[in-house]
Parts: sequence; structure tokens; C-alpha cells
Amino acid sequence: MPPVFQKTQIIVALLLNEYGILMPHDFRHNLTSIPGLPHHALPGSRREFLTRSGAGFGALAMAYLLGGGSARGAVEQKATAISPLIPKSPHHRPTAKNVIFLFMEGGPSHIDLFDPKPLLNKLAGQPLPEGFGQIITAMGESRSPLLASKRTFKQFGQSGTWVSDWLPNTAQMVDEIAVIRSCYADGINHSGGVCQMNTGAVLAGRPSLGAWSTYGLGTENQNLPAFVVLTDTNTGVINGPRNWGAGFMPAVYQGTKLQSGPEPISNLYTPANVGEARQREKLDLLAQLNHRHADARPDLTELDARIRSYELAFRMQAQAPEAVDLAGESAATRELYGMNEKRTEPFGRNCLLARRLVERGVRFVQLYHGAGSKWDAHNNIEKNHSELCAQMDLPVAGLLKDLKSRGLLDSTLVVWGGEFGRTPMSEKGEGRDHNPTGFTMWMAGGGVKGGQTIGSTDEVGLHAVEDRLHVHDLHATILHMMGIDHSKLIYTYKGRPERPTINEGEVYRKMLEGHPV
Repeated sequence: MPPVFQKTQIIVALLLNEYGILMPHDFRHNLTSIPGLPHHALPGSRREFLTRSGAGFGALAMAYLLGGGSARGAVEQKATAISPLIPKSPHHRPTAKNVIFLFMEGGPSHIDLFDPKPLLNKLAGQPLPEGFGQIITAMGESRSPLLASKRTFKQFGQSGTWVSDWLPNTAQMVDEIAVIRSCYADGINHSGGVCQMNTGAVLAGRPSLGAWSTYGLGTENQNLPAFVVLTDTNTGVINGPRNWGAGFMPAVYQGTKLQSGPEPISNLYTPANVGEARQREKLDLLAQLNHRHADARPDLTELDARIRSYELAFRMQAQAPEAVDLAGESAATRELYGMNEKRTEPFGRNCLLARRLVERGVRFVQLYHGAGSKWDAHNNIEKNHSELCAQMDLPVAGLLKDLKSRGLLDSTLVVWGGEFGRTPMSEKGEGRDHNPTGFTMWMAGGGVKGGQTIGSTDEVGLHAVEDRLHVHDLHATILHMMGIDHSKLIYTYKGRPERPTINEGEVYRKMLEGHPV
């Protein structure tokens, strides 16, 4: 046997032995004649090899993880393996590398923001005419009189897109935006609606859209999370972590929620009296203990995700402080995002942080505005939406302007919307109920053809009627722009091929610049 092959097989044998993998008899027999190879490294039969090889290669993966993917770590751990978060090839050429999803939790009113309805104002105070069909509302107010919109609508930009006076700053960016007036969903309450807009299903248990994108594409930066969630306050979001969870997929693909406020990540800095070397030793010991515990529980992917989170936290100590530190941003940039005003500062901070994260390779960033369903205007919609729009409008427009000025908008898809819209019928006099049968969302950048209005609702804004786009269609389109074919991205769970859009949904190609195939 040539010396180079002898050395290769010795290395293979020692690695297999190191991680508890037994070899087939014929491979063992061929190695016994190699000088210098200890015979205790050559136990086992073919059956034992096949039985134990899976666990052994899992240890190789763990070795890569514990080493942080670095050359130093690989040598120290005596092996390398493929991380589940390494960058992966897309199904086709993407138009968007990253996604920023601006989620208005609670359901913003489309008929007061982007979808003017003159007939609604004309019929105000009357019951909904029978010709518009029946609707089941969350609060049972389907027979309440119609409520006029008090907003003033104007056309903006070269596209002439209609926007209300509640969004004067977003209105200046409409030529970058595709407004989708014909969205519909299945969730009639907040729990089901938020769950479906995040996971595709009204019932919990499925992976979130961000988790699917991480599973399909990995991450560009191993020192930051692939999927980050930010909220404007520390108030809990409806459904909590299930909105950004990994469902039945390994927990490593779930989103990482950062805190609101000036310190998004607590305990990020290593104490001065500890130092990197000591911190590394502590994590190595912790990893050994955690790995020993996880070995006896191979089906609990949360354990693997927790081990990975410790290692990610260690690596983040090198890069995350710079990523989340906004002190270096110019005064003009801070003003652009509204960080100089009390009411716009919280969401402005998150929008600016989102830009910094996608600059550094974070794949999917989701920002919740109105955390705790604050957009849920069952009563006094004028006061509710006036306050929330004033908090959100300037930061969102600033984000679009900043991304465009930096050349990032071409590769960053920005999505805006909530779990549903509001009804044309009144509730409690001056409010509106949930409306999943017709509402508005918009997208910009990342290959979107801006300056267009897509689809329509009926004359009072109740039902989507033209170019109707279900949540599954929206998800399929978002994934398509990221280079993912939603029908080909498959995770096998309990013997079933699971897909992000639950085997439904179609890409809406009219939204895309040049209508690519």
C-alpha cells in the first residue's frame, strides 16, 4: 500500500476510534498490517460499525461546533464537520439576499391607510348591503353599521399610489413599493392570524418563515444569528417564541430574540477578570457536560440548540458588540430613523439595527411594532392608529431611504403588514373588528417592481376580489425572491415531506422586476 494511503487510513481509523465509531471487518483487516497503527483502534464488526456510525458522526459535528468552525477549534477537537448553518446553494438565482419583515401586530386598517373606499363613506351609518356577502367577525359585530374613514387620501410618486395622511413619510417612498391590496388569510383571531402569517398555519407547531429560510440557505455569518427578532417594547408578542420557532425542525433554525432598548443583548461582554482563555475553558467543560446529557436524549433537538447557543454566544462576543452599537452612526442617520424624537426612537432604533444586521450577513430580521396587539383598534381607531402610525411611519421610510442610499435595497426585501386588516363595519361606535378576508401588505426591494398597486378588495374593503393572494402565496413569493422554490424545500417529518407553504401557494410573478421565471 502506498505510504500516502497508509497515512490517510491511519488518520481515518484514529478519528473513528476517537469518536466511538467501529469499523467493518474488511477495512479493519486491511489496516492491521500498517506499521504504527495501534491495534486497540481497530475493534468492531460491520454491523457494529453501521449501528454506531450515526452517533459517531454526530460527535464530529459537535466537534466542529465546539471549535466554532475555526482552524484552531478543528485541531483542538481533532475533527471537522459540516454545520447545519453553513451557507447553502439556492434553488435558483435569488433577487434578495436578506429579508426585513416589519410586522404590525394587531391588524392595521387597510381602508384607512392604503385602500380608499369612497362608497364606504357614502354608505356610512347603514348596514352592510347583502350583496357583499356574509362575514363572521371575531367580536360578532358583522351587522353593525358601516364606519366611514376620516382619512384624506392622495396619490404620490410617479406611480400615483394612494396613501392616507396617516403615512406622510412612507408616501414619499411609494415608487419603491409594491402595495398588495388583495391579501387574505384564515385566522379570525390574533393567535391564529399571527401564527399563520409567521408559520403558514393557524395552529402552532410548524416552523416559521424565518426558520425555513435558515434551513434552506444557512447563514452568511457564523458569528451572528441567522434569524433575529426585535420588538419595540418588552411586552410579549401574541404566541410568543412560537412565532419565530422551528416547529418540528431542529431547534437550531429558530429565531433569536433580542431585547428592546439600548442594550439588545445582555451580558454580551466577557468580564475583565475572566478573559477569553478562561471563558473558552468554561465553555469547553460546559459543552462536555451538555453533550453527555444530550447523548442519552438524541430526539431532543432543543438540547443541541442550547449547546450551539452557548457557542454562538461566545463567538458573538467578538462581533455582536460592534453590530448592535449604534454610537458610531452619524447624526444625520439617527435623524433619518427618527431617533431624536421620543415617539419614534424605539422603532427607529430597531429599524437601524435591522439595517446593520443585514449588512453583516443576518439572513432574516423580523421587527414587531405594537407588540402585544396594539394595532387592534376595536375602539377609537382614530386615536389608536394616529399614535401607532406616528411611531412607525418615519422609521420605516428612513429604513427604505437608508437601504437605497447604501445600495442595499436591491438585495434586501422589506415586507410590511400585520396578521389581517380591519372591517368596514364599526365596532363599539368608532372602532373596527378583525378582517382576514381582505387586507393590505406591501413589499419593497429585493427584486420587487416598485410603484405598483396589486389586486383589490370590493367597494367597501371587505373581501379581496382581484388577484387574491393567500398567506401561502405571499410566503411562496418571499422565498422565491430568496432563491428558494417552496415546493422543493422539504423537511421529512414522521415520514412525511413537509414544505413551508403546506403544499399550497403560488409565486406571484407580477410583483417581480422583469417578471423572472
